[in-house]
This record gives sequence, structure tokens and C-alpha cells, in this order.
Amino acid sequence: MGIRFILMVNKQGQTRLAQYYEWLTLEERRALEGEIVRKCLARNEQQCSFVEHRNYKIVYRRYASLFFLVGVDNDENELAILEFIHLLVETMDRHFGNVCELDIMFHLEKAHFMLDEMVMNGSVVETSKANILSPIQLMEKAS
Repeated sequence: MGIRFILMVNKQGQTRLAQYYEWLTLEERRALEGEIVRKCLARNEQQCSFVEHRNYKIVYRRYASLFFLVGVDNDENELAILEFIHLLVETMDRHFGNVCELDIMFHLEKAHFMLDEMVMNGSVVETSKANILSPIQLMEKAS
């Protein structure tokens, strides 16, 4: 399947966006997020951006005050996921203009729309920033 979940977390460990592509109960999600966030935030900048946790491989990257964490299958390409994270940040930067935690908090639905345009059922389906942002721009124009 590829991508199992995508999390955006601030430096204090508070989840700002969570998107799951497999079914987990709310308690399982909370426990998983807590374990992963503690593990990733405790690492320093000299350590690599890949962590194995349970049956997932966690690929993460920090941009300003936000951590972007992506849980994938163990056979997924880590560098491709790092590129996906970078594409997601560049797309959000293009829309919000230097995306920050407040943009995610106040425009959570737009962040989810961007993810929905990029990922379907755990697979990356769109990589063109223009194609990802065009439905959002149409919605903004209509309102």
C-alpha cells in the first residue's frame, strides 16, 4: 500500500494534522502518535530522518516549527518519501506563502484537501503543484 499515515506535529509534540490510510481505533491512533512523536522529537539533527517503529518505517523532516512525519511500509523508498514531504511543503508554501503552524491550524480543511489531491489510498497520485492547488483556488474563487 505504501503510505500508512501522515502527521504534522509542532515542536511541543502537539498533532496539528493527521491523515490515516489504514483503519486504526482512536485509542490506537493516540498511542501510535504519542510513541512516534516522542521518538522523533528526541532525535538530534545529526541523526538520520528514518526510524523503525512497530511494523512501520517513519520518515520525517522538520521545517521551521513543524515536523512532517510519514509512516510507510518497510519496503518503501525512504528518499522518495522525503521528496514527497518536500513537495507537500513546497505546495503549502506556494498556497499560504511560507507555511507555518498557524496556517495549518486556521486552514486545516485546505491542508487536508492538498493531501487528498496528492495521496489516494496510501499512494502518491499527483505531484504537480499547479494540479494540486487548482481545485482549492476554484473553491476560493467560488466563495
